[in-house]
Amino acid sequence: MSVAIEHPSALTLAAAQWHALQREGDLSPSQQQAFMQWLLVSPEHLREYMAISEVAGALADALRGMPDDVDALLKAPAPTRNDHNVVRLSPRPSATSSQRRARPTPGLPRIAAAAALMLAVGVGTTMAWPRTGHYAAAHGMPREVTLPDSTVVRLDAESEISVRMTLLGRRVELERGQASFVVAKDRRPFAVHAAGLQVTDIGTTFDVSLLREQARIGVSEGRVHVRGDGGRGRMLADLGAGQAAQVDYRDQRVRIREEDAASMTAWWAGRVLFRDEALRDVADRFNRRNTLRLHVSDDAGALRLTGNLRADDVASLRAFLDQQPTLVTQVAPDGIHVRLRAGTPQAL
Repeated sequence: MSVAIEHPSALTLAAAQWHALQREGDLSPSQQQAFMQWLLVSPEHLREYMAISEVAGALADALRGMPDDVDALLKAPAPTRNDHNVVRLSPRPSATSSQRRARPTPGLPRIAAAAALMLAVGVGTTMAWPRTGHYAAAHGMPREVTLPDSTVVRLDAESEISVRMTLLGRRVELERGQASFVVAKDRRPFAVHAAGLQVTDIGTTFDVSLLREQARIGVSEGRVHVRGDGGRGRMLADLGAGQAAQVDYRDQRVRIREEDAASMTAWWAGRVLFRDEALRDVADRFNRRNTLRLHVSDDAGALRLTGNLRADDVASLRAFLDQQPTLVTQVAPDGIHVRLRAGTPQAL
């Protein structure tokens, strides 16, 4: 018996694509306007969009009950034959020849369209519904987390991220602090948003840090693209392995320099490595890890230093600062205070 194969119409495919974009979120104003124009062209567009939404919701409910690692499930060996493991069905009444003919089922094209979008991005290891999460590292307690897509994230102390995994993409928002990402292979794009920047991964290991006046992006493996305006702006940097960029918050001015991978990942091993870095930013990194805080005056904060110290060794930090001819340190009950020595010209 031959069965007629029903292909989704152009209208159904368009509705499915718009639904997927809406579920992904973060549409630009022009995309939202285009969607509304498409929706208002005809009542048929609205009806088809609502039908796709209903079908996609039903598929998501079904997939939600499946194991997360569907790939492993599919690769598992088939069960051995067991004649006793049979579900017997009651005999169905015989159908007439006209009933045996394949008849169109109105919902099939919509199911096909929704399922095709899921399969197109590899539903085996991805989720066809949004998955969100929030991860934070407390003061003095850096941590490592594994995201639902198997991406490994290292959070420095006093750092936070929000995560949204959808059918079409993986988005991380770095809310504060510093995070490194060892990105799992996946057909969906992986992007980190931080301070109005979008850092898009191209199969890589990279680091994003929010400093006082700029964001810092370092790539130890692979490649990333950095864009302004939340991903809708111009390309600010195309970084390969061994490159780091600092992007000013105020005017998005970019400075790129070469940096080895060991330096970028030194903080994973509990070290604070800084090269020509403002003292105020160095102090922030130490303060995330220690109860004894470093208080830096405004004039001393702009002084640029280079060093490599253990993050939990405040005594070595003070000794290092005492060696700087332009600085004066003083220990007080609330921590170590650092200021410029009298008569020292202020750094610009």
